Amino acid sequence: MSNLNKAVATLQSEYSRLQREMERVGKALSALGGANGSRRGKRILSKEARERIAEAQRQRWAKVRKAKQSK
Repeated sequence: MSNLNKAVATLQSEYSRLQREMERVGKALSALGGANGSRRGKRILSKEARERIAEAQRQRWAKVRKAKQSK
């Protein structure tokens, strides 16, 4: 039974150590602003970027329409 008590005590001390370590990691993450460096707020695209995206989408739709007409 003594071995079991030693194992339990070892596990409890390891658990406590890991909790302290996780607390330190959590504080570091909150200081850095998050784990993935996510931005806050909405992304803003330039007018030129929106126009390029819109033109590319129009070309994709034109390709789809053309494929439907040829069938």
